[in-house]
Amino acid sequence: MGAMKKIAIFTGIGALALGAAVAVSVPSSAQDNAKLEQLKAQGFARVAIANEPPYTAVGADGKVSGAAPDVAREVFKRLGVPDIVASISEYGAMIPGLQAGRHDVVTAGLFMKPERCAAVVYSEPVLCDAEALLVKKGNPKGFKSYADFAKDGATVGAPGGGTEEKLALDAGVPRAQVIVVPDGQSGLKMVQDGRIDAYSLPVLSINDLMKKAADENLEVIAPVEGAPVYCDGAAFKKGDEALRDAFNVELAKMKESGEFAKIIEPYGFSAAAAMSTTTAKLCAPAQ
Repeated sequence: MGAMKKIAIFTGIGALALGAAVAVSVPSSAQDNAKLEQLKAQGFARVAIANEPPYTAVGADGKVSGAAPDVAREVFKRLGVPDIVASISEYGAMIPGLQAGRHDVVTAGLFMKPERCAAVVYSEPVLCDAEALLVKKGNPKGFKSYADFAKDGATVGAPGGGTEEKLALDAGVPRAQVIVVPDGQSGLKMVQDGRIDAYSLPVLSINDLMKKAADENLEVIAPVEGAPVYCDGAAFKKGDEALRDAFNVELAKMKESGEFAKIIEPYGFSAAAAMSTTTAKLCAPAQ
């Protein structure tokens, strides 16, 4: 009898715990759906951008474009929210602004990193970038990876303190062969003048430099073998998971139909890259 009583009590506690879990999740879910209803009612979503083409851009007339806002605008339209209203923010201020309720979503090339994934809820990947090398035509020294610069005293230029510098050093390139370059134009000129063997930046940045330089004696090697691919997604405040889920449903339909590629590829982004990975993979802590 004593044992039965105990069972009854435990069952009761289990039921209470289950009840508590349900009680907690229902208001949260209802609140999330209310967020989409609120955006529909106000007729727009407030997005944070950086005014950094081609990710985000603000025209002279104040019109917001760029690959990330263009995707977000189309997704929100499909969700019944007719427009987006953007405010320019520094990358470091975007997540605090989202958490403080100044933005409804960040659509700005804010690449996923485990620490950011812990602070916000990301949609599935939208804009992805890989590393590239700007070299002389024909890639005479045959560079494919950062490790290739460790041989024969080859030099690679990169922004100081940036990802490319770190990737080169981590690949075993001696410090003296990783040349800190102040800006893109300097990197381009140093390759043209033969002062460095290659200049490294993300694909988009290198392609932009190449377009402006219009120098047939240069070539782009991309992606750099063994270097990571980076992706952003639309970033939402924790607690807005249902809004993020609704965003993902429409984003997946656009990827499937080819509409997604039509929006981002003219900006130089690859739809295939965004569809080749997932937010779960990108947010996973490095092994």
